[in-house]
Amino acid sequence: MIATLRELVRRRDLLYMLALRDIRVRYKQSVMGFLWAILMPGLIVAAGILVRYGFAVSGRTVVTASEMLAVSVKSIPWAFLVGAIRFSSNSLINNTSLVTKIYMPREIFPLAATLAQITDLLVALTLLAVLLVVFHVGASWELLWVIPILLIFVLLVAGWGILLAAASLFFRDVKYIVEVFLTFAIFFTPVFYDSSLFPHYGHWLLLNPVAPLLQGLSATVVYHRAPELPWVAYSTVWALVTCIGGLALFKRLEPYFAESI
Repeated sequence: MIATLRELVRRRDLLYMLALRDIRVRYKQSVMGFLWAILMPGLIVAAGILVRYGFAVSGRTVVTASEMLAVSVKSIPWAFLVGAIRFSSNSLINNTSLVTKIYMPREIFPLAATLAQITDLLVALTLLAVLLVVFHVGASWELLWVIPILLIFVLLVAGWGILLAAASLFFRDVKYIVEVFLTFAIFFTPVFYDSSLFPHYGHWLLLNPVAPLLQGLSATVVYHRAPELPWVAYSTVWALVTCIGGLALFKRLEPYFAESI
């Protein structure tokens, strides 16, 4: 594992080049350009507001500014997760010529796909910061939690991307399973709502390792509360296990990649 990490560090220039290539390919001859970075979060926020109205949460039919901002804060990392998993899971299949003809750490391909999505994440976060200023959301020391929570989130997503990239080579229907999962997983993740809405069953929702991180972000940014540290620690363990286990399994399966392609 240490040798794998050292090799990735040595090849970091290649990682950056592949990520930059993915960004250029994605936005080349694109009508909307970087507006695509805010399209998905914007659609999720709009859907979340409609869901709030439709279900009349807590007997109310009006969505407050804080609720809208909480959905916005959680929608941006969720959109990053969707894009990163979608592109990273297909990264090896989409680069078959490089995988079979040029020697390099194959983990670079799903990692580059995830890194490319971070560009969209940063663009969306910048616009979110503007939105928070417009709604007069003040600053607090709890905002310092945003950086470690986002790092844990990216690590978790990168681990899943590595696992799914390897699985897609051996089972070609994985990409269809991923699409179905990404379509419906948002309803089982507290993006449109908060786990506290289910006082007796909310802790079951938090078993999804993404959930504590999303709720931690909304708590720190919108409500200026510290995240629930036990649940953040739970997600951190998930992120480390997923990333380390994904790299280990990836290296174990790597000798069989060529024949599977």
